[in-house]
Amino acid sequence: MFGVIFLILILQRLGELIIAHSNEKWMKERGGIEYGQMHYKWMVAMHTAFFLVLLLEAWSSGFSLNPYWIPLFALFLLVQCGRVWAIFSLGRYWNTKIIVCKGAHVVARGPYRYFRHPNYLIVTLELILIPLLFNAYLTMVLFSLLNQWMLSVRIPEEERALRSETDYRDKHGKTRGYPVFRKNSDSY
Repeated sequence: MFGVIFLILILQRLGELIIAHSNEKWMKERGGIEYGQMHYKWMVAMHTAFFLVLLLEAWSSGFSLNPYWIPLFALFLLVQCGRVWAIFSLGRYWNTKIIVCKGAHVVARGPYRYFRHPNYLIVTLELILIPLLFNAYLTMVLFSLLNQWMLSVRIPEEERALRSETDYRDKHGKTRGYPVFRKNSDSY
């Protein structure tokens, strides 16, 4: 089971990098500006290390499954649906990098109607659920903490970029990154 899930996750991440590269090219052809280059390499290193440490910790415990693996796996699949929803909602604007097109209208559909940064919530949940599936508690704690540190750098950088280059302030005002359960007529 570990090998199948691990392989699917690696292939998924590689597919996302291909999409991100294509979207990066598309945005930069339209004047997109990249922000956060200094921390991006550390974020990539953190996510790469996550998979390596997960593999080592799962191997050291014989790739054992959590006794509650069925509900954990169901939650994991639900989170993956959220990931796909977030990526498709942003369309060509989705990226692993912070790239902003000056004057662009911020996407406020899909999960972005309710959360400012749903993809970061999804990643946070993955960094908990994936290790839990395989009893990799050290991996879960270590990378949950590292991810929170990374997000404390990345989210403010992304918010600054969006506020300075787009209509982000008009769409999100002073709301926080928590769910906002309202519908805007221009959100569709």
